[in-house]
This record gives sequence, structure tokens and C-alpha cells, in this order.
Amino acid sequence: MSSTPSTPFTPTTQGHPQRWLILGVICLAQLTVLLDNTVLNVAIPSLTEELGATTSDIQWMINAYSLVQSGLLLTAGSAADRYGRKKMLIAGLVLFGIGSLVAGLAQSTGQLITARAGMGVGGALLLTTTLAVAMQIFTPEEQPKAIGIWAAVNALGFAAGPLLGGFMLGHFWWGAIFLINLPVAALGVVAVIALVPESKNPQGDRPDLLGALLSTIGMTALVYAIISGPEHGWTSGRVAATAAVAVLVLGAFAYWESRIPYPMLDLHFFRDRRFTGAVAGAVLITFGMGGALFLLTQHLQFVLGYDALEAGLRTAPLALVVVALNFSGLSAKWTAKLGMPVSIALGMVLMSGGLVSIATMASGGYAGTLLGLVLIGMGCAIANPAMAHAIMSAIPPAKAGVGAGINGTLAEFGTGLGVAVLGAVLNSRFAALISVAAASLPAALAGAGTAAERAEVMSAFSSGLETSLLVGAVAVLLGGLVAAGLLRRAEKADAELVAAS
Repeated sequence: MSSTPSTPFTPTTQGHPQRWLILGVICLAQLTVLLDNTVLNVAIPSLTEELGATTSDIQWMINAYSLVQSGLLLTAGSAADRYGRKKMLIAGLVLFGIGSLVAGLAQSTGQLITARAGMGVGGALLLTTTLAVAMQIFTPEEQPKAIGIWAAVNALGFAAGPLLGGFMLGHFWWGAIFLINLPVAALGVVAVIALVPESKNPQGDRPDLLGALLSTIGMTALVYAIISGPEHGWTSGRVAATAAVAVLVLGAFAYWESRIPYPMLDLHFFRDRRFTGAVAGAVLITFGMGGALFLLTQHLQFVLGYDALEAGLRTAPLALVVVALNFSGLSAKWTAKLGMPVSIALGMVLMSGGLVSIATMASGGYAGTLLGLVLIGMGCAIANPAMAHAIMSAIPPAKAGVGAGINGTLAEFGTGLGVAVLGAVLNSRFAALISVAAASLPAALAGAGTAAERAEVMSAFSSGLETSLLVGAVAVLLGGLVAAGLLRRAEKADAELVAAS
């Protein structure tokens, strides 16, 4: 069955006739959002000089985008299911484009922070609808390959953000890193209107306004507490109060969702072993990966002496391996041959091995780091699409937007937690090994008066990095074993039900 752009599309055994072209359109929209997660980092010196931005201003410029985006993911996914994924995709592109225009022309730090928050709203709508649309237009047999390409774009966005930002700042003023989004957003709107079919929950569940409010407040507070912990201290009043608000509000959200007939997040999903296994694995995989890559960037710059752009280039092999394996379809073929549980376990064993390689060989130069990045890239290419597919396939198609929101929320939560916890492990180990009283590596180096003291500081930092990377490796490996075990049990239970019937 084919469809016109104005007619709701019902998935069939053939899939949508223009599904691969549509996938290209939604991946372009996805890439734009992901680039803005990292592109601002390289513009910090320019913003400090031209807008007079303080350290607090810079933090809010970066965090306003991620806080709003992560807080709204579940709500955005629910809205897409109810009101139409095509409508929300268009709305996301428009909001993202307007936010980018205001950011590019901002004359003050307050204007830029507000614009970044607006971009976060558009980003939340885009991140949830792109994956939901992909699940709707492809057949079950093609979904693993489509999700693999979608996941490869995620990796490409992570790697390309600092590179694109560095290039733009080398040729234009800082506002250009935002204005470049405008033609992409405009092209995306036209392409979505012309190509993407409308799809939504045919039951038309009632809007869960209180659930949307509670989830947004709770997730925003949780992510803010995680982001603020390393800076202000985990026992500080600000962090403790924000964490308490997150726990109370998310607890109220869970209670409310269990009591109403049309919940935004059906808690019965967690009774499905496939869903629970994929959720546990997704949190642990992003915990290990997000924290480890955050620390690796510091190692490349502080220990090996690369600048921000050079460090970005040297982490690019990870993304390139993911892109190569997923765009070629090799990871989807391996998953089909090995099965989802084995694929996830294999992928996360490879990723864990990559982290161990970096931890134990990075002090000898870039070669050990490169080997680790290649292993991590191979593991990501296999495990991430399988994990996303496991989450999405465990949720009814009518709730695809909520499923995408859950997937995105888990990634944000796991990454933030990984940065916080592994960063704390590094800082604790670092502080225990140096004789100079300092809270960071630059401060310790500034306080070191002799070459021997500087060598001691660098050695302590490398030791702390090794310890934290090994903790990340254990988390990733544990995530693989938990996810694979639960998914294997789910497949066995499904097979027994089929045999019994």
C-alpha cells in the first residue's frame, strides 16, 4: 500500500515505497540537532571575548540546550504519537531553525541562552520523531539496518561537531555556527512536507498533561543535578535540593502513570524482559561510553598536548568505524546472523576491550588510544542499533514516539551520570596521588614549581584516568551481560509460548 504525503501511512509487508529517501531526510534533521550538542564547545574562547561571557554564562549556554532537550523527550514523544509524527517533525525543524537564527544574531549572553533553550525544544521533537518515523516506514526485516544508519548518524554528529565548529570559527564569526543550521532546517521542512507520511496513534489517547508536566520537571531536575554535581559538590545544598526534587517529582510521575487509563508512559512496559534488558543495557553502555569519552578528550589535550580541534580529529576514528559498519549494512547482517542477545553481548565486550586498551596503553602515545577507539567503534556499531531496536520492538507501534523518547532519555541520563561518576573517580584518584593541593590538572600544574612536581602531577592524572576508564569498562561489560541475559530469557519465554500454542 502506498501513501500520499497527506494520507496517514499504515505499515505493510513492503514498507513505504520512498522509505530510504525519507530516512535520508530524517537523518539530516537528526544530524543537525546532534551537531549542536558539541559544536558550541570550540566557540567558548570567542564567546568569552566578544560577548563578555563569564564561566557561569558559558555553562548555561551549553546546559540550557541539553537540559530542555532531555527534559522534554518523553513529552515530545507522547505528543508525536497523539498529534502526528510528521506534524511534530515539522514543528521541531521550525523551532530549531528559529532558535538557531536568534542564537546566531544574539547580542548578549542572555539572548544566546534563551535561544539555546528554544533550540532544545525543537531538538527534543526531532530526536523522538525521527526514530519513530523510521520504525513506521520500514518492515520488521529492514528495521535493524535502518536503525543502524540512524545510529551511525548519531556517531557522526558526535565526531563532526567540534570539527565543523573549528572550521567555521576559522573562517567566520561565532554566530555562523548557528546560522549554518538555517538552510538545513529549511530544506528539511520542504522535504518532510513532500515525502514523509503522517502517522500517529490510531486510538487517539487523551493527552496526559499532568504526566507531561511531571516528567519534564523531574527529568530536567535530575539532569541538572548530575551536571552540577562535579562542579558544586555532590553534598552541596544546590545539588542535594535539585536531586530531592527530581526523586519526588519522578516518584509522583510514576504513581500518576500507574493510576490513569491513558498514561504517557505505560509502566507495564517494564514487565517485558526485552524492554527491561534493553533499558538496563542502554543506561550502562552510555554510562561507560559517555564518561570515558569525556575523560579521553581531557587526556588528549592535557596529557598528549593536542588542541581542541586536533583532539576532535583523533577521536574521529570511533565515529568513522561506526559509520562504515552501519552504512554498509555489515552490523545489521551480523545481528541477523548472531541474534540480538549475542550481538549486544559481543558489541559491549568489544567496547569494554577498547576502554581497557585506552586505559592501559594510552600513556605510551596515540597508538593504544587508536586501537581502543577502533574497538569501541566496532562495539558501538553492533550494540547500539540492537539496543535501540530491542527497546522500540518491545513497545506497541502506536507508542513509537514514547519509545524513541525513552531511548533518548536513557542516553542523556546514562551519559550525564557517566561523566559525573567517572569524573569523580578520576578526581578522587588524582587528588590522592599528588602532593600539590589543587582541584584540577591545570591548577595542579600551575602550582607545581619544579619539573619533578610537574611529572608527578601528570603521572597522577594518567593514573586517575586509567582507573576511571577501567570502571567504565566494567560498567559496559556488566551492561552487556545484563542486557543479553534478559533478552535471551525473553526470547526463550516467547519460544515456549509459541510452542505451547
